[in-house]
Amino acid sequence: MSKDNIEQIFACTMCGFCCHGETTVSLNEVDRTRMVEALGLPVEQIEERYWRRTGAVVQMKVVDGHCIFYENGCSVHAGRPWQCRQWPLHPSILADENNFETIKESCPGINRDLSYREFCRIFRDIIERDDLGLKKLNEV
Repeated sequence: MSKDNIEQIFACTMCGFCCHGETTVSLNEVDRTRMVEALGLPVEQIEERYWRRTGAVVQMKVVDGHCIFYENGCSVHAGRPWQCRQWPLHPSILADENNFETIKESCPGINRDLSYREFCRIFRDIIERDDLGLKKLNEV
């Protein structure tokens, strides 16, 4: 991943806005492995404390309206799931200018000095070069 290119359009402030809400993030096998390695705890303990399982679906728990890992920032940042790693640089931000403005308004990490057009140009370049690893993530 080329950090220089991404930082032209986004630099996470770890404000936690994206961590709030009553919904949660599903974890694939790679996410779970990464999280176990980052936390350094037995998988059984992590599953009991931090995850909820509904059939074959494993998700992070929500506590008091936010992700269980949110404590003045992400307490599992190095082991966060791919959906968290990708946000807000998801291709849907290119859908239309209103979508971009909504995400930009809620995320202080988006470069506010860029116009929608300039943001899209840089982000499309990042996607084409696959600086976010999107192709690999979609294979998981």
